[in-house]
Amino acid sequence: MAKLDNVDPSELSKFSDLAHRWWDPQSEFRPLHEINPLRLAWISECSPLSGLKVLDVGCGGGILTEAMAMSAMSVKGIDLATKSLKVAQLHALESGLQNVQYQEVSVETLAQSEAGQYDVVTCMEMLEHVPDYASVVKACSQLVKPGGYVYFSTLNRTPKSFLFAILGAEYILNMLPKGTHEYAKFIKPSELARAQRENGLQELDIKGLSYNPLTRRYWVNQDVGVNYWVATQRGQA
Repeated sequence: MAKLDNVDPSELSKFSDLAHRWWDPQSEFRPLHEINPLRLAWISECSPLSGLKVLDVGCGGGILTEAMAMSAMSVKGIDLATKSLKVAQLHALESGLQNVQYQEVSVETLAQSEAGQYDVVTCMEMLEHVPDYASVVKACSQLVKPGGYVYFSTLNRTPKSFLFAILGAEYILNMLPKGTHEYAKFIKPSELARAQRENGLQELDIKGLSYNPLTRRYWVNQDVGVNYWVATQRGQA
């Protein structure tokens, strides 16, 4: 039975209601489709995925999961949104991918049975949707092998992020459904860094992600004022 104590039911409901639109590149998930090549390239540059066992935490409909499966030996995607997982499973079946598995389980519960079994763990666009992000960071560290890599992406808690990620993306440009994000749940890089250090994860790289609404182009840079990505490595045992 999935552990549900570190989950916000309203967050699950939001993504479940949109589950059937995960793989429509013109839907509310368009931003994920557009940034996915950038995410994959960054992860692959930090730790090439060929021959590796990968875990995608908070996988949703499987956009990143499937992309990583093109290179990795195997990829497991986990989520607690039942409808999103069913969409992910169906799409993987239609894509003919044999090295992808999906499971409805919390990351904390999985860490109890599969600790130290993964070469790479990704947790992208998920930390800002749970009540206790530090609990997720801890579980991700437990799941990766010593010397393995853990990747996080989330939103910084700054006036700029409120302006761009909430007012701009949700209310002005209508890129995301209203209420997708809660500013109070955004995480400063220093806060995430503390959780990483406390759980044996060494920060290797931090990048920002920017967007130009006129050209509709995303790019990776050093500006972590809104969206940011962090690459970490677990210390050797």
